[in-house]
Amino acid sequence: MVSSLGPRGHLGLTYQDSEPLYAAPKRLGSPNIVVVLFDDLGFADLGCYGADIRTPHLDALAARGHRYNNFHTTTLCSPSRACLLTGRNHHAVGMRMLSNVDSGWPSGRGRIKRSAALISEVLREAGYNTFAVGKWHVAPMRETSPAGPFSEWPLGRGFNQFYGFMNGATDHYYPQLVHDNHAVLPPAAPEDGYHLTSDLVDRAIGYVADHIAHSEHDPFLLYLPLGAAHAPHQAPREWMEAVRGRYDEGWDAIRRQRYERQLEMGVIPSGTELPPSNPDVPPWDFLSDEERRVAARLQEAYAAFVEHADAQLGRLFDFLECSGQSDNTVIIVTSDNGAAMEGGRLGAFSRIRFFNDMEEDFDQVLGALDDVGGPRADSHYATGWAQASNTPLRWYKYHTHGGGIRDPLIIHWPRQLAQPGSVLNQFHHIIDLAPTIYEVSGIEPPAQYGGIPQMPMHGKSLAYTFKDPSAETVRRVQYFEMFGNRGLWVDGWKAVTRHFPGEGYAYEEWELYHLDEDFSEAQNLAATHPEKLRSLVDQWWQEAGKYDVAPLDDRSVEHYRAPPPPGSPLLRNRFDYFPPVSSIEPSTAPPFGSAQSYQIEALVSGPKSGVIVAYGNSASGFVLYIDSGILYYEYNSSASVTRASLELPRVNPDPLLVALAYERIPDAGATVRLHAGQHSSEPSHIEHSLSFLALAGMDIGHNPLSPVSTAYRKPFPFAGEIKRVSVIVTRIEDAPPLPIDD
Repeated sequence: MVSSLGPRGHLGLTYQDSEPLYAAPKRLGSPNIVVVLFDDLGFADLGCYGADIRTPHLDALAARGHRYNNFHTTTLCSPSRACLLTGRNHHAVGMRMLSNVDSGWPSGRGRIKRSAALISEVLREAGYNTFAVGKWHVAPMRETSPAGPFSEWPLGRGFNQFYGFMNGATDHYYPQLVHDNHAVLPPAAPEDGYHLTSDLVDRAIGYVADHIAHSEHDPFLLYLPLGAAHAPHQAPREWMEAVRGRYDEGWDAIRRQRYERQLEMGVIPSGTELPPSNPDVPPWDFLSDEERRVAARLQEAYAAFVEHADAQLGRLFDFLECSGQSDNTVIIVTSDNGAAMEGGRLGAFSRIRFFNDMEEDFDQVLGALDDVGGPRADSHYATGWAQASNTPLRWYKYHTHGGGIRDPLIIHWPRQLAQPGSVLNQFHHIIDLAPTIYEVSGIEPPAQYGGIPQMPMHGKSLAYTFKDPSAETVRRVQYFEMFGNRGLWVDGWKAVTRHFPGEGYAYEEWELYHLDEDFSEAQNLAATHPEKLRSLVDQWWQEAGKYDVAPLDDRSVEHYRAPPPPGSPLLRNRFDYFPPVSSIEPSTAPPFGSAQSYQIEALVSGPKSGVIVAYGNSASGFVLYIDSGILYYEYNSSASVTRASLELPRVNPDPLLVALAYERIPDAGATVRLHAGQHSSEPSHIEHSLSFLALAGMDIGHNPLSPVSTAYRKPFPFAGEIKRVSVIVTRIEDAPPLPIDD
């Protein structure tokens, strides 16, 4: 009996009368794909886009590739990533805002719908090896605890390997890292020369090297979303020294110089106007000498951060060349949105203040200038520098004017681009990158994936520009919306409105620009073309209906202060930890802050010394620890540090129960008391009690990353045994009502 295996091969009774059949490789000859995604990088922040920031490796890539000056994103990170990875509009796939937030609307669940498969899923099934290295931030943050679920993590969405971080930002000296599906510590410390960008590129090179060694004939997808240049702006000291003094001229002069350089380079069309300064940016000459000194130093950290990132990318590009991969590799470099304005008028040494509506302590920043760029700084530049980053465009990240949504785009593909070094002006959007990747790899997006019907592609491939850089754009319309800010581009015209949170939507002033003749949105034509404006506004609502934009929601930081959605683990009133437990991201940790009162109880035995609980980092947070027979608590609000202590009983039971009680006082901070056995401390008052306490996570039994306190040397592991740590939360809705004076 013989069984046929198709046109070739058959099964006989023995191998002597059988002929084997082997499937042909799926994607033999398809190009490798490398996608580099910067974070919060402005339109004018690369040398090849007019910057004073030195980016020789990206400039060289652009000289051998195509630059695009009419490329757009969503104005926020998670939504832009969802667009890039799926080829669909962000509201339609469920990512209206950040993945930290589940708004309850179909467009804002903080996860990408399964009806929109990721390029990693489709390419892997087609035979690509797939790696993600860097910032993920498209999984619901409530699902990124060490317990998962892991379905929306990179390995659950088509990547074979992952190394990076899950949240929207991380410290580049003390990152909260994930390798595949588990938390890991950085391989080195900052005092040993560690920096996250270098680490990410090392890992990317390692993944590609392993692929070449073991699967050279198959193509790969490398998705490299950097943490740079999102705050905190951190760069090694030698890179900080290299930019010292460069920004002493101020943001007005730098913006003008970038604009003139862009005109000279052809990055922007001849005749483009430099619009007046945004009204929230003070003239540089209005600042005092000390204010200028602070603002310039904070910008130096940003520039050094980008220059350092360029150098690391240069190592990757060199490796691709030396390993023989460059000629068959498509490299795409862009950013997720325009430059960010969270630093405020002069910038910020500690970003936590932005999330708590706190003014920066200028004297504190002035006294810490030497720390800027280093491990102890969590800094962000001033709004004036964000404006310079977006030259010649108006407004910033979050906004739907050009400064928020227009970004650099470099595409490099040897011998496949008609005019290397050219600047292309076709209108395109980040949803167009996935269709481009599918076209160059010869893959048809599936009508079904995983048994789920797929929504149609919203993007259009821009590969037609590779052979004809002067071709007319294939796109006709694109909407924008974020926090109530709205915009619509149709055939070179753009209607846009800047929304003020908390105000109504019906009476806002819409602006009108003819971008084909007004690159920088300098001439508002609303008064002279009212009918054109009216038709575009009406069409915006049609597009909004098509892509599930409604309901409009202008909340941003307020989402973090809202009660967790149903089903969230943060709705529990008690959290029990039995060490050892993995490091916990801030978005998945118990919500320590001023939104509620809580108690922490720890049952400890043996030698009683070391960290019990550390939450946050050197910028803000708290730590509970024992040293030399004394129980200590420190609360760092960025504005001040509150300390409490309690001597342990000379004769104490083993195990010993130690505890702290944090009692919120509405509009008046909080009090904290320590307990050890039957002994208690006097209450200590916390004047500045933060509703959003920390941008770093929680560790139990040690403080391995950025030290919360300067009183000990990290990681200060607990010498004895921590049998259990319990957190008991009293939420506002559970608290007894406050007494009312008649």
